[in-house]
Amino acid sequence: MLDLMSSLAGWHPVASGQRCAVATVVGTSGSVPRPMGTSMMVSAAGDVLGSLSGGCVEGAVVEAALEAMRDGGTRLELFGYSAEDAFAVGLTCGGELQVHIEPFGAFAGPSIGQLLRRLPETPVALIRRVDLNGSGAVVIPDPEAFKAAQSAELAALLGLRSPAGEAMAAAAAQLEPLLRGGRTGLVRLAPAGGCVGRADVVEESGGIQPEPVTLLVESRTPPPRMLVFGANDFGAALVPAAKLLGYSVTLIDARPAFAGQARFETADEVVTDWPHRYLAAEAAATRIDARTAICVLTHDPKFDIPLLEAALGLDVAFVGAMGSRRSHRQRIDALLAAGVPPEGLARLHSPIGLDLGAVTPAEVAVSITAELIAARNAAAACAPLRDGSGPIHHANEESQETPWT
Repeated sequence: MLDLMSSLAGWHPVASGQRCAVATVVGTSGSVPRPMGTSMMVSAAGDVLGSLSGGCVEGAVVEAALEAMRDGGTRLELFGYSAEDAFAVGLTCGGELQVHIEPFGAFAGPSIGQLLRRLPETPVALIRRVDLNGSGAVVIPDPEAFKAAQSAELAALLGLRSPAGEAMAAAAAQLEPLLRGGRTGLVRLAPAGGCVGRADVVEESGGIQPEPVTLLVESRTPPPRMLVFGANDFGAALVPAAKLLGYSVTLIDARPAFAGQARFETADEVVTDWPHRYLAAEAAATRIDARTAICVLTHDPKFDIPLLEAALGLDVAFVGAMGSRRSHRQRIDALLAAGVPPEGLARLHSPIGLDLGAVTPAEVAVSITAELIAARNAAAACAPLRDGSGPIHHANEESQETPWT
Protein backbone atom coordinates (compact mmCIF):
# COMPACT_ATOMS: atom_id res chain seq x y z
CA MET A 1 0.00 0.00 0.00
CA LEU A 2 2.93 2.33 0.53
CA ASP A 3 3.34 2.47 -3.26
CA LEU A 4 0.12 4.53 -3.42
CA MET A 5 0.84 6.97 -0.63
CA SER A 6 2.46 9.65 -2.77
CA SER A 7 -0.74 9.84 -4.87
CA LEU A 8 -3.33 9.13 -2.20
CA ALA A 9 -3.35 12.58 -0.57
CA GLY A 10 -4.54 14.23 -3.77
CA TRP A 11 -6.97 11.50 -4.82
CA HIS A 12 -10.48 12.96 -4.73
CA PRO A 13 -12.37 9.99 -3.19
CA VAL A 14 -10.05 9.96 -0.15
CA ALA A 15 -9.89 13.77 0.10
CA SER A 16 -13.70 13.97 0.02
CA GLY A 17 -14.18 11.19 2.59
CA GLN A 18 -15.72 8.56 0.32
CA ARG A 19 -15.71 4.92 1.38
CA CYS A 20 -12.86 3.01 -0.24
CA ALA A 21 -11.25 -0.42 -0.26
CA VAL A 22 -7.65 -1.41 -0.83
CA ALA A 23 -6.64 -4.46 -2.87
CA THR A 24 -3.08 -5.73 -2.38
CA VAL A 25 -1.05 -8.47 -4.05
CA VAL A 26 -0.07 -10.83 -1.19
CA GLY A 27 1.04 -13.88 -3.16
CA THR A 28 2.52 -14.58 -6.59
CA SER A 29 3.65 -17.56 -8.62
CA GLY A 30 4.96 -17.90 -12.13
CA SER A 31 5.14 -14.88 -14.42
CA VAL A 32 3.19 -11.93 -12.97
CA PRO A 33 3.11 -8.25 -13.95
CA ARG A 34 3.53 -6.68 -10.51
CA PRO A 35 5.33 -7.79 -7.31
CA MET A 36 3.96 -8.65 -3.90
CA GLY A 37 2.88 -5.54 -1.99
CA THR A 38 1.47 -3.73 -5.05
CA SER A 39 -1.86 -2.13 -4.17
CA MET A 40 -4.88 -0.59 -5.86
CA MET A 41 -7.52 1.63 -4.27
CA VAL A 42 -11.20 1.44 -5.25
CA SER A 43 -13.80 4.00 -4.21
CA ALA A 44 -17.49 3.31 -3.56
CA ALA A 45 -18.21 5.05 -6.88
CA GLY A 46 -15.88 2.64 -8.70
CA ASP A 47 -12.97 5.05 -9.17
CA VAL A 48 -9.56 3.38 -9.21
CA LEU A 49 -6.09 4.47 -8.14
CA GLY A 50 -3.18 2.21 -9.11
CA SER A 51 -3.03 -1.14 -10.90
CA LEU A 52 -2.35 -4.75 -9.96
CA SER A 53 -1.85 -6.39 -13.34
CA GLY A 54 -1.90 -3.81 -16.11
CA GLY A 55 -5.54 -4.59 -16.90
CA CYS A 56 -5.92 -8.39 -16.73
CA VAL A 57 -7.82 -8.66 -13.44
CA GLU A 58 -8.68 -5.08 -12.47
CA GLY A 59 -12.38 -5.36 -13.37
CA ALA A 60 -12.88 -8.41 -11.15
CA VAL A 61 -10.91 -6.76 -8.33
CA VAL A 62 -13.15 -3.68 -8.51
CA GLU A 63 -16.25 -5.89 -8.18
CA ALA A 64 -14.77 -7.72 -5.17
CA ALA A 65 -13.80 -4.38 -3.59
CA LEU A 66 -17.32 -3.02 -4.01
CA GLU A 67 -18.70 -6.17 -2.35
CA ALA A 68 -16.23 -5.75 0.52
CA MET A 69 -17.45 -2.19 1.06
CA ARG A 70 -21.08 -3.34 1.00
CA ASP A 71 -20.67 -6.08 3.60
CA GLY A 72 -17.67 -4.73 5.52
CA GLY A 73 -15.71 -7.97 5.16
CA THR A 74 -12.35 -8.82 3.68
CA ARG A 75 -11.56 -11.06 0.73
CA LEU A 76 -8.72 -13.28 -0.52
CA GLU A 77 -9.06 -13.74 -4.29
CA LEU A 78 -6.87 -15.91 -6.56
CA PHE A 79 -6.39 -15.00 -10.21
CA GLY A 80 -4.64 -17.27 -12.69
CA TYR A 81 -4.61 -18.20 -16.36
CA SER A 82 -7.43 -20.38 -17.67
CA ALA A 83 -6.43 -22.42 -20.72
CA GLU A 84 -9.98 -23.79 -21.01
CA ASP A 85 -11.75 -20.42 -21.13
CA ALA A 86 -10.03 -17.63 -23.05
CA PHE A 87 -12.58 -15.15 -21.70
CA ALA A 88 -12.09 -16.03 -18.02
CA VAL A 89 -10.69 -13.41 -15.68
CA GLY A 90 -7.02 -14.16 -15.27
CA LEU A 91 -3.43 -13.51 -16.26
CA THR A 92 -2.54 -14.21 -19.87
CA CYS A 93 1.12 -14.38 -18.82
CA GLY A 94 0.39 -17.68 -17.10
CA GLY A 95 1.12 -16.69 -13.51
CA GLU A 96 -1.09 -16.42 -10.43
CA LEU A 97 -1.89 -13.52 -8.14
CA GLN A 98 -3.42 -13.77 -4.67
CA VAL A 99 -5.12 -10.52 -3.79
CA HIS A 100 -6.23 -9.38 -0.33
CA ILE A 101 -9.13 -6.90 -0.36
CA GLU A 102 -10.40 -4.96 2.62
CA PRO A 103 -12.40 -1.81 3.31
CA PHE A 104 -10.15 1.17 3.93
CA GLY A 105 -11.75 1.95 7.29
CA ALA A 106 -10.61 -1.39 8.70
CA PHE A 107 -7.10 -0.04 9.27
CA ALA A 108 -6.10 0.36 12.90
CA GLY A 109 -3.58 2.72 14.45
CA PRO A 110 -2.93 6.29 13.25
CA SER A 111 -5.33 7.75 10.71
CA ILE A 112 -4.48 7.75 7.03
CA GLY A 113 -4.15 11.53 7.22
CA GLN A 114 -1.48 11.20 9.89
CA LEU A 115 0.31 8.56 7.83
CA LEU A 116 0.29 10.74 4.73
CA ARG A 117 1.72 13.71 6.63
CA ARG A 118 4.53 11.61 8.06
CA LEU A 119 5.54 9.76 4.91
CA PRO A 120 7.56 12.47 3.14
CA GLU A 121 9.78 13.23 6.13
CA THR A 122 10.71 9.94 7.75
CA PRO A 123 11.16 6.25 7.01
CA VAL A 124 7.97 4.34 7.69
CA ALA A 125 6.67 0.80 7.53
CA LEU A 126 3.24 -0.75 7.50
CA ILE A 127 2.42 -4.17 9.00
CA ARG A 128 -0.97 -5.45 7.86
CA ARG A 129 -3.09 -8.52 8.59
CA VAL A 130 -3.79 -10.21 5.25
CA ASP A 131 -4.99 -13.70 6.24
CA LEU A 132 -8.51 -14.69 5.24
CA ASN A 133 -10.89 -12.30 7.00
CA GLY A 134 -7.88 -10.70 8.72
CA SER A 135 -7.73 -6.90 8.84
CA GLY A 136 -6.02 -4.05 10.57
CA ALA A 137 -2.58 -2.50 10.38
CA VAL A 138 0.16 -0.99 12.52
CA VAL A 139 2.24 1.96 11.33
CA ILE A 140 5.93 1.77 12.25
CA PRO A 141 7.48 5.27 12.12
CA ASP A 142 11.10 4.12 12.63
CA PRO A 143 11.47 0.65 11.06
CA GLU A 144 15.18 0.20 11.82
CA ALA A 145 14.70 0.80 15.55
CA PHE A 146 11.40 -1.06 15.93
CA LYS A 147 11.30 -3.72 18.66
CA ALA A 148 8.44 -6.04 17.78
CA ALA A 149 8.47 -7.81 21.15
CA GLN A 150 7.75 -4.49 22.91
CA SER A 151 4.86 -3.30 20.73
CA ALA A 152 1.41 -3.39 22.30
CA GLU A 153 -0.11 -2.33 18.94
CA LEU A 154 1.46 -5.31 17.19
CA ALA A 155 0.28 -7.64 19.95
CA ALA A 156 -3.28 -6.35 19.48
CA LEU A 157 -3.01 -6.90 15.72
CA LEU A 158 -2.05 -10.52 16.41
CA GLY A 159 -4.90 -10.99 18.87
CA LEU A 160 -2.63 -11.13 21.92
CA ARG A 161 -3.36 -9.51 25.27
CA SER A 162 0.24 -8.30 25.75
CA PRO A 163 3.54 -8.22 23.86
CA ALA A 164 5.11 -10.83 26.16
CA GLY A 165 5.47 -14.49 25.26
CA GLU A 166 6.71 -16.90 22.64
CA ALA A 167 4.31 -15.76 19.91
CA MET A 168 5.70 -12.22 19.99
CA ALA A 169 9.27 -13.51 20.03
CA ALA A 170 8.50 -15.58 16.93
CA ALA A 171 6.94 -12.54 15.25
CA ALA A 172 9.95 -10.38 16.11
CA ALA A 173 12.39 -12.90 14.63
CA GLN A 174 10.65 -12.73 11.25
CA LEU A 175 9.48 -9.10 11.17
CA GLU A 176 12.59 -7.22 12.25
CA PRO A 177 14.93 -8.40 9.44
CA LEU A 178 12.35 -7.28 6.86
CA LEU A 179 11.92 -3.91 8.55
CA ARG A 180 15.63 -3.23 8.95
CA GLY A 181 16.33 -4.25 5.36
CA GLY A 182 13.58 -2.03 3.99
CA ARG A 183 11.99 -5.02 2.26
CA THR A 184 8.47 -6.19 1.49
CA GLY A 185 7.48 -9.69 2.53
CA LEU A 186 4.96 -12.02 4.13
CA VAL A 187 5.25 -13.40 7.66
CA ARG A 188 3.10 -16.38 8.68
CA LEU A 189 2.64 -17.16 12.36
CA ALA A 190 0.99 -20.34 13.54
CA PRO A 191 -1.68 -19.60 16.17
CA ALA A 192 -0.35 -20.64 19.57
CA GLY A 193 -0.06 -19.53 23.15
CA GLY A 194 -3.01 -17.18 23.25
CA CYS A 195 -2.76 -15.82 19.70
CA VAL A 196 -6.42 -16.23 18.90
CA GLY A 197 -6.39 -14.78 15.38
CA ARG A 198 -9.68 -15.47 13.62
CA ALA A 199 -12.07 -18.19 14.69
CA ASP A 200 -12.32 -19.89 11.30
CA VAL A 201 -10.42 -23.06 10.58
CA VAL A 202 -9.01 -24.77 7.52
CA GLU A 203 -8.52 -28.44 6.82
CA GLU A 204 -4.91 -29.57 6.55
CA SER A 205 -3.67 -33.17 6.21
CA GLY A 206 -7.02 -34.58 7.23
CA GLY A 207 -7.30 -32.52 10.43
CA ILE A 208 -8.82 -29.22 11.42
CA GLN A 209 -6.22 -26.58 12.24
CA PRO A 210 -6.51 -22.86 13.00
CA GLU A 211 -5.47 -20.70 10.07
CA PRO A 212 -2.06 -19.02 10.51
CA VAL A 213 -1.98 -15.30 11.06
CA THR A 214 -0.43 -13.72 7.96
CA LEU A 215 1.24 -10.32 8.00
CA LEU A 216 2.32 -8.24 5.03
CA VAL A 217 5.31 -6.04 5.80
CA GLU A 218 5.94 -2.97 3.64
CA SER A 219 8.82 -0.64 4.37
CA ARG A 220 9.70 2.78 3.07
CA THR A 221 13.26 3.66 4.01
CA PRO A 222 15.77 6.16 2.63
CA PRO A 223 17.19 5.07 -0.74
CA PRO A 224 20.27 2.85 -0.61
CA ARG A 225 23.59 4.52 -1.27
CA MET A 226 25.96 3.93 -4.13
CA LEU A 227 29.51 5.18 -3.80
CA VAL A 228 31.13 5.64 -7.22
CA PHE A 229 34.88 6.07 -7.00
CA GLY A 230 36.35 7.56 -10.15
CA ALA A 231 35.55 10.86 -11.91
CA ASN A 232 35.95 9.54 -15.45
CA ASP A 233 33.80 8.66 -18.45
CA PHE A 234 32.56 5.48 -16.81
CA GLY A 235 31.65 7.25 -13.58
CA ALA A 236 29.76 9.89 -15.57
CA ALA A 237 27.71 7.16 -17.26
CA LEU A 238 27.13 5.11 -14.09
CA VAL A 239 25.83 7.98 -11.93
CA PRO A 240 22.54 8.59 -13.83
CA ALA A 241 22.08 4.85 -14.47
CA ALA A 242 22.32 4.13 -10.73
CA LYS A 243 19.86 6.89 -9.94
CA LEU A 244 17.34 5.19 -12.23
CA LEU A 245 17.60 2.16 -9.92
CA GLY A 246 16.76 4.34 -6.92
CA TYR A 247 20.24 4.79 -5.46
CA SER A 248 21.43 7.94 -3.75
CA VAL A 249 24.74 8.37 -5.56
CA THR A 250 27.94 9.91 -4.24
CA LEU A 251 30.86 10.40 -6.64
CA ILE A 252 34.31 10.47 -5.03
CA ASP A 253 37.67 11.37 -6.56
CA ALA A 254 40.89 12.66 -5.03
CA ARG A 255 41.53 15.02 -7.96
CA PRO A 256 39.63 18.35 -7.76
CA ALA A 257 40.04 19.10 -11.46
CA PHE A 258 38.28 15.83 -12.34
CA ALA A 259 35.60 15.77 -9.63
CA GLY A 260 34.60 19.38 -10.33
CA GLN A 261 33.41 18.77 -13.89
CA ALA A 262 29.82 19.74 -14.71
CA ARG A 263 29.02 16.27 -16.07
CA PHE A 264 28.95 14.88 -12.51
CA GLU A 265 26.32 17.35 -11.26
CA THR A 266 23.59 14.69 -11.53
CA ALA A 267 25.15 12.92 -8.55
CA ASP A 268 23.47 13.55 -5.21
CA GLU A 269 26.86 14.45 -3.80
CA VAL A 270 30.37 14.99 -5.23
CA VAL A 271 33.31 14.62 -2.85
CA THR A 272 36.97 15.42 -3.38
CA ASP A 273 38.98 13.18 -1.06
CA TRP A 274 41.24 10.16 -1.08
CA PRO A 275 38.87 7.22 -1.62
CA HIS A 276 39.95 5.00 1.28
CA ARG A 277 40.00 7.96 3.68
CA TYR A 278 36.48 9.01 2.67
CA LEU A 279 35.14 5.46 3.00
CA ALA A 280 36.67 5.05 6.46
CA ALA A 281 35.10 8.32 7.62
CA GLU A 282 31.66 7.37 6.27
CA ALA A 283 31.85 3.96 7.95
CA ALA A 284 32.89 5.55 11.25
CA ALA A 285 29.92 7.92 11.00
CA THR A 286 27.57 4.92 10.39
CA ARG A 287 26.55 6.23 6.97
CA ILE A 288 27.42 2.87 5.35
CA ASP A 289 24.95 0.00 5.75
CA ALA A 290 24.08 -3.43 4.41
CA ARG A 291 22.31 -1.91 1.36
CA THR A 292 25.28 0.18 0.20
CA ALA A 293 26.91 -0.54 -3.17
CA ILE A 294 30.56 0.39 -3.75
CA CYS A 295 31.78 0.68 -7.36
CA VAL A 296 35.50 1.29 -7.87
CA LEU A 297 36.15 2.69 -11.35
CA THR A 298 39.45 4.49 -10.75
CA HIS A 299 41.62 1.69 -12.19
CA ASP A 300 44.67 3.02 -10.34
CA PRO A 301 46.39 0.77 -7.76
CA LYS A 302 47.35 3.64 -5.48
CA PHE A 303 43.62 4.38 -5.08
CA ASP A 304 42.16 0.91 -5.60
CA ILE A 305 44.15 -1.27 -3.21
CA PRO A 306 43.69 0.72 0.05
CA LEU A 307 40.07 1.43 -0.94
CA LEU A 308 39.19 -2.20 -1.64
CA GLU A 309 41.01 -3.33 1.50
CA ALA A 310 38.70 -1.06 3.51
CA ALA A 311 35.54 -1.87 1.50
CA LEU A 312 35.90 -5.64 1.79
CA GLY A 313 35.97 -5.32 5.56
CA LEU A 314 32.54 -3.65 5.65
CA ASP A 315 29.05 -5.16 5.76
CA VAL A 316 27.77 -3.82 2.43
CA ALA A 317 25.63 -5.22 -0.37
CA PHE A 318 28.11 -5.00 -3.22
CA VAL A 319 31.79 -4.24 -3.86
CA GLY A 320 32.88 -4.15 -7.49
CA ALA A 321 36.02 -2.94 -9.26
CA MET A 322 36.81 -2.20 -12.88
CA GLY A 323 39.84 -3.73 -14.56
CA SER A 324 41.08 -6.32 -17.02
CA ARG A 325 41.61 -9.91 -15.97
CA ARG A 326 45.32 -9.19 -15.79
CA SER A 327 44.63 -6.18 -13.56
CA HIS A 328 42.32 -8.32 -11.46
CA ARG A 329 45.02 -10.93 -10.85
CA GLN A 330 47.47 -8.23 -9.84
CA ARG A 331 44.81 -6.67 -7.60
CA ILE A 332 44.13 -9.99 -5.87
CA ASP A 333 47.85 -10.50 -5.20
CA ALA A 334 48.13 -7.01 -3.72
CA LEU A 335 45.06 -7.47 -1.52
CA LEU A 336 46.31 -10.82 -0.24
CA ALA A 337 49.64 -9.18 0.57
CA ALA A 338 47.73 -6.47 2.45
CA GLY A 339 46.10 -9.13 4.62
CA VAL A 340 42.62 -9.38 3.08
CA PRO A 341 41.39 -12.95 3.80
CA PRO A 342 40.20 -15.21 0.97
CA GLU A 343 36.60 -15.03 2.18
CA GLY A 344 36.80 -11.26 1.82
CA LEU A 345 38.14 -11.54 -1.71
CA ALA A 346 35.26 -13.87 -2.58
CA ARG A 347 32.91 -10.91 -2.11
CA LEU A 348 34.71 -8.82 -4.72
CA HIS A 349 32.92 -8.41 -8.08
CA SER A 350 35.90 -7.99 -10.37
CA PRO A 351 35.95 -7.42 -13.27
CA ILE A 352 32.75 -5.53 -12.48
CA GLY A 353 29.61 -6.05 -14.56
CA LEU A 354 27.70 -8.76 -16.38
CA ASP A 355 29.21 -10.35 -19.48
CA LEU A 356 27.24 -8.31 -22.03
CA GLY A 357 30.13 -7.48 -24.34
CA ALA A 358 29.93 -3.85 -23.16
CA VAL A 359 32.46 -1.42 -24.66
CA THR A 360 31.29 2.19 -24.40
CA PRO A 361 30.87 3.96 -21.03
CA ALA A 362 27.08 3.81 -21.40
CA GLU A 363 27.17 0.08 -22.14
CA VAL A 364 29.51 -0.51 -19.21
CA ALA A 365 27.04 1.36 -16.95
CA VAL A 366 24.28 -0.99 -18.13
CA SER A 367 26.55 -3.98 -17.45
CA ILE A 368 27.30 -2.76 -13.91
CA THR A 369 23.70 -1.93 -13.00
CA ALA A 370 22.62 -5.29 -14.43
CA GLU A 371 25.07 -7.06 -12.12
CA LEU A 372 23.74 -5.06 -9.17
CA ILE A 373 20.26 -6.38 -9.96
CA ALA A 374 21.53 -9.92 -10.51
CA ALA A 375 23.54 -9.87 -7.27
CA ARG A 376 20.37 -9.47 -5.22
CA ASN A 377 18.32 -11.95 -7.25
CA ALA A 378 19.15 -15.62 -6.85
CA ALA A 379 17.17 -16.45 -10.00
CA ALA A 380 19.39 -14.32 -12.26
CA ALA A 381 20.71 -16.38 -15.18
CA CYS A 382 23.28 -14.07 -16.81
CA ALA A 383 26.87 -14.71 -15.77
CA PRO A 384 28.96 -11.95 -14.20
CA LEU A 385 32.31 -11.18 -15.76
CA ARG A 386 34.10 -12.33 -12.61
CA ASP A 387 32.91 -15.90 -13.28
CA GLY A 388 34.43 -16.01 -16.76
CA SER A 389 37.94 -16.81 -17.87
CA GLY A 390 38.42 -15.42 -21.37
CA PRO A 391 38.97 -11.90 -22.66
CA ILE A 392 36.29 -9.36 -21.77
CA HIS A 393 36.20 -8.12 -25.37
CA HIS A 394 35.94 -11.34 -27.31
CA ALA A 395 37.17 -9.79 -30.55
CA ASN A 396 40.49 -8.81 -28.95
CA GLU A 397 43.34 -10.72 -27.43
CA GLU A 398 43.79 -10.10 -23.70
CA SER A 399 47.03 -8.26 -24.45
CA GLN A 400 45.01 -5.77 -26.49
CA GLU A 401 42.33 -5.05 -23.90
CA THR A 402 41.75 -1.37 -23.31
CA PRO A 403 42.96 -0.05 -19.93
CA TRP A 404 39.51 0.24 -18.31
CA THR A 405 38.31 -3.32 -18.95
